[in-house]
Amino acid sequence: MNGAESLVRTLLKGNVNVCFSNPGTSEMHFVGALDANHDMRSILCLFEGGATGAADGYYRMKRSPASTLLHLGPGLANGLANLHNAKKANSGIVNIVGEHAIDHIKLNAPLTSDIEGIARPVSHWVKTSISSRDVAKDGAEAIAVSMKGPGQIATLILPGDTAWNEGGSVVNVNTLPTLNNVSTQKIELAAKKLKEAKKPMILIGGSALEENNFLNIAKVAEKIGCPIMTDWFNARIDKGQGRINAVRIPYVVDKAVSVLKEFDTILIIGARKPVAFFAYPNKPGILTQEDTKFIELAELSDDITNVINSLTDIIGANKIVPSTISKPLLPEIPKGQINTTTLGMVLGALIPENAIIVDESVTTGREFFAQTAGSRPHTWLNNCGGSIGFGLPLATGVAVACPDQKVIALEGDGSAMYTVQSLWTMARENLDIIVLIFANQSYKILQGELTNVGVLNPGKAALEMLSLTNPSLNWVSLSKGMGVDAVRVENIESLVSSFNYALKQKGPYLIEIMI
Repeated sequence: MNGAESLVRTLLKGNVNVCFSNPGTSEMHFVGALDANHDMRSILCLFEGGATGAADGYYRMKRSPASTLLHLGPGLANGLANLHNAKKANSGIVNIVGEHAIDHIKLNAPLTSDIEGIARPVSHWVKTSISSRDVAKDGAEAIAVSMKGPGQIATLILPGDTAWNEGGSVVNVNTLPTLNNVSTQKIELAAKKLKEAKKPMILIGGSALEENNFLNIAKVAEKIGCPIMTDWFNARIDKGQGRINAVRIPYVVDKAVSVLKEFDTILIIGARKPVAFFAYPNKPGILTQEDTKFIELAELSDDITNVINSLTDIIGANKIVPSTISKPLLPEIPKGQINTTTLGMVLGALIPENAIIVDESVTTGREFFAQTAGSRPHTWLNNCGGSIGFGLPLATGVAVACPDQKVIALEGDGSAMYTVQSLWTMARENLDIIVLIFANQSYKILQGELTNVGVLNPGKAALEMLSLTNPSLNWVSLSKGMGVDAVRVENIESLVSSFNYALKQKGPYLIEIMI
């Protein structure tokens, strides 16, 4: 057993049994080890950002990490944007990054780079194995780090000779996530302050948004008589009929400030203090008032379920039925023109039960979240890091983690082009994903941002930088060229027909929606 084989077997011992890979020469011994261990599912991604984004999606639904396999520093660098998103979403990932053999590094060959330096900004833990005998132990440490609540990114760098030389023994790993306890005294004090506040609000995130936790914290809010809100972007929310209706802090700064100004006290569970996504001239970065008091009860690394259960007991809210439970409300399916409103109505009416929505609709879909509040029960995943190109890879990983649930990717055409290679992986793995491409043929969000920063009369050069025409993209051709059947629709009737067709199929299907 060489070092690479000891690492793969240790990964399997640690319940890391999926590897999203884009290997090169330095990783061939690891590829051989993957081939020899059939319990490891190896999935080829044609771009490293597809691999890292898929690992993010996998963890969000599975709550256990996948691994990636990346080629040296440049391969890791290609995956950084979606590792940034994964880190902001608190997803656990084990990155395996190949490196030159230790004696070869000093020769400064063309692909030599500072891999540890590249990895650190998007990793909680970085280590280079220096002996083949220690590779399995290092791998076990990486798994343990990735499982530290709420989820962390561990990057293990594997020099070629530590992969091909004789390895050590396979190492057992504790696969239970580690979370911190919050004292009863702290919870009791938070309950006291919440009761005393004149205009309180509860702000939640992370695992507080999972169905049972959300229900219990809604009971607390009902007892106190205060609203619950979430951030605009969340890693995962269980929503729809019979679940608590999530109300998000608006994305637009002026709207967010207006909504938040009335609250004198905000209790925080698994969330952060509200701040603007960007800085704008003459607008605040902090969205709350200067005198707003914050009760920071639980961080993402804490045992949020226990905190919420204890708070519910202390407040005496266990028997309350919250009024914020979403009632069944399927929008009427419209006819005729496609626009942002009619799109949301179609989505709200047709989302199947237990679907998983991956939302990178950017500007087109800003109202979709509210329009689907009364849809059949489903799960909604947002981009927490803001780096576009996460949607198609994330949907890939989600579909691998949850093969029995329909995955619906809501995609802007500009965003999708960043990681279009993911369509090929969807086809190869026959993943059950419906991709909805909103083809407004522009970087629409940036057109709005140009105005927000004060450019009121942009000229030809500026507008061309934000346009996706001349030539226009043809998503049907792009998709079919990668093995995913596709159709273009230009009215609601065609959209509904194509969407219903896709819902009945098993495997990937793309609908290009002309807006």
